[in-house]
Amino acid sequence: MSHKGFHVHGPHDHELEHATASAHADPMTNQIALFTAVIATVGAVFGYMDGTTLSNAVIYKNNAAISKTEASNQWNFYQAKSNKQNLSELATELLPTAKNKDYNAETQRYKTEKQDIKAEAEKFEAESKNWDRQSDLQMHMHHRWAQGTTLLQVSIALAAISLLTRNQWLKKLMYLVGAAGVLVGILAAMHI
Repeated sequence: MSHKGFHVHGPHDHELEHATASAHADPMTNQIALFTAVIATVGAVFGYMDGTTLSNAVIYKNNAAISKTEASNQWNFYQAKSNKQNLSELATELLPTAKNKDYNAETQRYKTEKQDIKAEAEKFEAESKNWDRQSDLQMHMHHRWAQGTTLLQVSIALAAISLLTRNQWLKKLMYLVGAAGVLVGILAAMHI
């Protein structure tokens, strides 16, 4: 405390000044603190991307299921038209020629309708396969983002241990694992 030119230190003031000065003088502490802050920020971005790609994968898989259901509905409709066509063909075989003219027209109508229904069913099946492919890609990316995030978390844990133990090889391992995590994240961003 200062009072009119006098300066008196409390018992802990000197220790605080010494601790503050040594923290600024220790490059290992500063390096690890900076590394941890950067890696934690990158890890937060990776975590966000991990969740986003997982959500997309689920949405795309749901879209695939909806398209597959629509395709199934169309194939059922196609089968119903085939049954009606078969009945019309049977009627033309069983009835005399004069009476089967209407059934011949129906048979032709069902054949034409079936072609349109088949095209629609095949379109929905192709959509379903496309959604499945997109979902699989998103799941792959999700796994990459999760792997990158995990490596970054391990790197942060190594940072804490190396700071507490002042172990240089743990510090090097921390950098290596952090770099591996960033690399895996880059692979995820590149869809690899």
